[in-house]
Amino acid sequence: MPTLGERIKQIRKEENISQQKLANVLKITPRQLRRYENNEFEPNLETLKSLADYFNISLDYLVGRSNNRKN
Repeated sequence: MPTLGERIKQIRKEENISQQKLANVLKITPRQLRRYENNEFEPNLETLKSLADYFNISLDYLVGRSNNRKN
């Protein structure tokens, strides 16, 4: 099962969104987003919720607890 960082990167690429744009949406730096995608750091709960809301996916899917994207 993909890691959290791999899921973030996969979803971002599927939606054709740049790291810069997603970082702006999340109110973080592109460097911080790269760290998430490379599994160097894990996002806090608020950032995870923002990612799930932005991509309209479930938190369980995002963190790898489910393969079902929707709630």
